[in-house]
Amino acid sequence: MGAKEMFRTLLYTVNSLLQQRKYQAALAMVKGFRNGAVYGAKIRAPHALVMTFLFRSGSFTEKLKAIARATYIHSRALAYFVFTYKGLMALQSQIQGKKIPVQSFLAACVGGWLVFGENNNINSQINMYLLSRILFGLSRLAVEKGYIPEPKQDPFPFFAALVWGIVLWLFEYHRHTLQPSLQSSMAYLYDDSNSWHDISDFLLYNKRPAPKQS
Repeated sequence: MGAKEMFRTLLYTVNSLLQQRKYQAALAMVKGFRNGAVYGAKIRAPHALVMTFLFRSGSFTEKLKAIARATYIHSRALAYFVFTYKGLMALQSQIQGKKIPVQSFLAACVGGWLVFGENNNINSQINMYLLSRILFGLSRLAVEKGYIPEPKQDPFPFFAALVWGIVLWLFEYHRHTLQPSLQSSMAYLYDDSNSWHDISDFLLYNKRPAPKQS
């Protein structure tokens, strides 16, 4: 049997396996692991690239290593979480014989504890991102269910005013309470714009370039 025939046989076998319903849960865990890894890399790599080259000091090589490490950590975490979540969902459905809403909550709680429970910069960013979405989602759900009345006017302007008012107050007077990446961004916007020497660091650069050593 030639190499092409062996490849076709292998491909046929794999495709046949993927069509087996009895392996659906296990295969979904593997596919979820794959999707988590890819999505984590797509999300983290551009963010790490921008933040590292804007605010991080060090050589070009050190910056590339920092970007690769941040991307790997985010990608790995999402892959592990999706794998854990889908596995626990399948296990609960198998035990209880059906799918019920509390299974999703419990599976995600366990996965969140195991994967995103360590207090580091990347986990903090991910968890805070989700928190903002949760607050929006719960607010909309509360209106849909009738727990709170439908607003007579769009509340978003008030929300925006409150968010920006609080975050700038914290930045100005309790800066240490904010996440380091947010501190760096806001320092660039609000602190660094207070000082300059000439046109070079007024318009061309944020700070005057360091003099070259002879």
